[in-house]
Amino acid sequence: MAQTRLVIADDESLIRMNLKETLVGLGYLVVGEAGDGVTAINLARSLQPDLVVMDIKMPKLDGIQAAEVLTQERISPVLLLTAYSDRELVDRAREAGVVAYLIKPFREADLLPAIEVAIARFQELRALDKQLGDLQEAMETRKIVERAKGILMETQGLGEPEAFRRIQQLSMNTRKPMKEIAQAIIIANQLEK
Repeated sequence: MAQTRLVIADDESLIRMNLKETLVGLGYLVVGEAGDGVTAINLARSLQPDLVVMDIKMPKLDGIQAAEVLTQERISPVLLLTAYSDRELVDRAREAGVVAYLIKPFREADLLPAIEVAIARFQELRALDKQLGDLQEAMETRKIVERAKGILMETQGLGEPEAFRRIQQLSMNTRKPMKEIAQAIIIANQLEK
């Protein structure tokens, strides 16, 4: 099984070093380190880690702003590891899509479950995104096929089942998706007008 890959971001190098040592001791692979939010985003974009562990208070871009970018782009889940626990920061983190929030000083025993749960939630989010995309594609295909069926029914006097079978047969014979066949029928019909 592949090691879980992490990027860590904290503006204090000593804290980064201690965190890296702790994470490596827990069996994780730290593939990148950043001292500010912008660098954390760029590292995450290029390295595609399983998780980004970062502090909130950092220069250039704070951890919550960086987390929001990483979440919106579906690059990586973010675990915030911070000394700050005031309600405003927690609310901002929640709205930014942060999947875990640990308060320093933390116990090593708290880190492992937080990391594993954060990664699992992000994988679930990605799976839901994929399902949504698949459903949208299926609906788009259905609309186009319905339109092409209507054209075949009108121009060739076919019934609905026959028009569908014609599109299906063309799809199988040409080894092209039904959506492409339907689009071709629609375009051909537009050219004839």
